[in-house]
Formats: sequence, structure tokens, C-alpha cells
Amino acid sequence: MDLREADPKGLIRESYRIEGISDAECRSIFLDWALSLGAGTDQRAAMRFAMEHYSTDPAHPMSLVLAEGLTRATEAPSRRGGRAGRVSA
Repeated sequence: MDLREADPKGLIRESYRIEGISDAECRSIFLDWALSLGAGTDQRAAMRFAMEHYSTDPAHPMSLVLAEGLTRATEAPSRRGGRAGRVSA
């Protein structure tokens, strides 16, 4: 994987350059970044690559958002939505 594939618009790179960026702003940038990835791009690999390449401070809000994305992606959904979640089998 290369930077062009992992961060096609440079959104993750720019988020690390913004002084005083908030957690909410990082989450918004993360969503835009995820939507900008090409079809078939491994999102987890792209998150790891971007984090390894850009992150210099593990306490930076974008580092925390990326780390959360990596851990949450491995968790199984806890419940189903819609009718299946309301009606027992």
C-alpha cells in the first residue's frame, strides 16, 4: 500500500497539521476520508498505514480516532436493528 491509496485526498495528513483540532473535527475528517477510499481498498490496512506514516503523537485526536476505528472494526455487532431486533425468535 502507498500513501496515494491510503490517503487519496491527504485528509489524514492535513488533520495532523491542524493545531488545536478537536475530536469531533477528527471524526468528521475520518468519515470523509473513509468515503474517499477507492472501491476494494482495505480500510483497516489504510488506517494502519496512515497511522504509522503520519502519527507522531499517540495522544493526538486523529491518532485516537484511527486507533478506535481499528479496534471497533474487529468487534462483532451487539444487536440487530429493525424488526429483527425487536421481535424475539
